[in-house]
Amino acid sequence: SYYIYVYDICIIFISPVFQITQGLYFGRYKISKSRLLHQLQTHLFVGPIMPNMWIEAIGLAAGFIGIIAWIPQIKEVWIYKRHEGISIVTFATVAFALCLWLIYGILIKSLAMIIANILTLSIIASIVIGVVRLRRPIISQ
Repeated sequence: SYYIYVYDICIIFISPVFQITQGLYFGRYKISKSRLLHQLQTHLFVGPIMPNMWIEAIGLAAGFIGIIAWIPQIKEVWIYKRHEGISIVTFATVAFALCLWLIYGILIKSLAMIIANILTLSIIASIVIGVVRLRRPIISQ
């Protein structure tokens, strides 16, 4: 029927763009919020739509694990004073990419992305500072 056709168009193209409030209107056809959410859950997601809190918690967990991954590099530079094989250009490129991810996180207002990228940028900065300190020539006095 025409109602289903308009509804499917809404699901595919329009619903991701608009905030769902009380329902969407297409001419004289109203699509209720509950029906739209049901269709989204049925067609786009495996289960019910996750609350934003859980989505942000997953992002924070991923960010935390990503930060832990840098600990061996920090130990190599700051504790063992080893800097061989560390490319400043690579770290600068990663830092630039993280800056873009941080801007993206700010624009979409994702607390998890903002926190994870700020912390990761600070860790990368500490590694780069440590490498630069180790590589600079020692000035004899």
